Amino acid sequence: MNEMITAPLVEETSAEGVLTLTLGAPPAHPLSRAMIGALHDALRRAAADDAVRVILLHGPGRIFCAGHDLKEIARHRADADLGRAYLEDLFRACAAMMQALTHSPKPVIAVVEGLATAAGLQLVAACDLAFVAPSATFCLPGVRNGGFCTTPAVTVGRNLARKHIMEMTLSGEVFDADWALRAGLVNRVIPSERLMDEAMAFARTLATRRAPAVALGKQTLLCQLEMPEAEAYDAATRVMIEHFMDPARIAEERETWASRT
Repeated sequence: MNEMITAPLVEETSAEGVLTLTLGAPPAHPLSRAMIGALHDALRRAAADDAVRVILLHGPGRIFCAGHDLKEIARHRADADLGRAYLEDLFRACAAMMQALTHSPKPVIAVVEGLATAAGLQLVAACDLAFVAPSATFCLPGVRNGGFCTTPAVTVGRNLARKHIMEMTLSGEVFDADWALRAGLVNRVIPSERLMDEAMAFARTLATRRAPAVALGKQTLLCQLEMPEAEAYDAATRVMIEHFMDPARIAEERETWASRT
């Protein structure tokens, strides 16, 4: 008897220090409870793997990620508590995964071709960088469904000015790639046929940088952005000195100067 072959919820491929995480369950790639767990597990493994220098997060096709799995949520309405316990677990797990994404010691680049909506947009916003095709669109539609995209707004709101996040959450409208670029939600809009190649080229270049400096630098940058200016300078200065005192860097500098004398 043939066994059923189940496609992975998150497919992992690695080359030249770049780990590509491709979301499964097409075409919508929803953040089911299982998808959240699979993605969080992949991020944990990547964080502990010295061979991984950069992560690409890709949801291929016309939908990058449609957000939480509304069918799964609906099924739990039959629970005795109408799904409250399931929702509490779902959103706790999602918040933990999103924070693992943002605070990963490895830079993370979202590669977006299609629609990123609700928690799917939260996923993009949690990444360090976002490279998108002109066909990419972005939406926080909760208000149109009798709710509000409250948890996605935590991460998306940290990427945008207040007026922009208010517009997204209060209108529930779909915003195009050009708007997202102007608003600071994404870094680059790249023709579709070159999107993955250019994202990969950027990632491979980044993968050649000294990993400990990148990890500490990223952590410090995230922390100091939340500090008063004087405290930020103190924190950044301590880390900057450690960069210069890195034994590997000192050895490289000595070798460089010795070759010039």
